[in-house]
Amino acid sequence: MNARESIVPPRRILIIDDEDDIRTIAALSLETVAGWEVLTASSGVAGIARAVETQPDAILLDVMMPAMDGPTTFRELRSIPAVAHIPVILLTAKVQAADQKRFSDLGVASVMFKPFDPLTLAGDIARALGWHEA
Repeated sequence: MNARESIVPPRRILIIDDEDDIRTIAALSLETVAGWEVLTASSGVAGIARAVETQPDAILLDVMMPAMDGPTTFRELRSIPAVAHIPVILLTAKVQAADQKRFSDLGVASVMFKPFDPLTLAGDIARALGWHEA
């Protein structure tokens, strides 16, 4: 570990996904591969509250969730000044071009696809957000 690494705290990522397995795999991946701190929420409402409370560096947000889906959650996050600046990456199983364009048009930082590779997830997120240390 160099001096810079000891001073800079690890990235904090919030994963909002209703699927327990996805949250668990993504969290283990990001903690193990990148050494990031991972927070989780199982719904859009819980995720918004967690984002406001913890101020993560980025949010990995599932598109398809019951009650409040990802796009609705994203729009709600953007309406709250305390968290509107946090970059959001949508995580989706929808790979059709029309869906991708609709998600990109929301203004999210990136769109990533399920299933993801746990070994490359941290690097994919870092590249999407312009983070160079991962």
